[in-house]
Amino acid sequence: MQEIISRASEAWLRQRFAGGQAVAPIAAGDGHLWRPAEELRPAAVLVPVVRREAGLTVLLTQRTDHLYDHAGQISFPGGRSEAHDESPAATALRETFEEIGLPRSLVEVLGALPEYTTVTGYRVTPVVGLVSPPPAFKLDAFEVAEAFEVPLAFVLDPGNHQRNTLQYQGRTRHYYAIPYEQRYIWGATAGMLMNLYAFLSAS
Repeated sequence: MQEIISRASEAWLRQRFAGGQAVAPIAAGDGHLWRPAEELRPAAVLVPVVRREAGLTVLLTQRTDHLYDHAGQISFPGGRSEAHDESPAATALRETFEEIGLPRSLVEVLGALPEYTTVTGYRVTPVVGLVSPPPAFKLDAFEVAEAFEVPLAFVLDPGNHQRNTLQYQGRTRHYYAIPYEQRYIWGATAGMLMNLYAFLSAS
């Protein structure tokens, strides 16, 4: 695993996604269990891998406390697909610009991870992109309380991964968590990060 962490570079990421290999997801979400008769709505998020001198990082956002869905939680920038979006990547890039002011011209889309279904009724496509950071991010104060970065090496270290359980509406749910410093990354966001780990660590 240390070899994979040490190889985590821009060129290596491009090579992994260019290979087109199919890797089974570690986490696929369980939203369909709570909405069996309801069609899941398409959505997309950007998994922004940011170029930094000290190494690659993953950009995450803290949602504001008053939002209807996932209030106060840690997430990727993104949201529901609109009719005019040509692809999940178009959705992810549009929503990312609206939420944190990151122009699509600064994002090199590498590929997508497996879909993840959320308990709030979304079928989410995570789009992975290499990001050249702007001088400053411009956060939408209504939706985003804060943006922060986690070293990619931290995400790729299995020693930082947790699998936990909770009771929700009479069912036992299993979920992943990746605590980082004082932050608790869990649920759908941690599940998608686990799928990124699975994809990048597959032989």
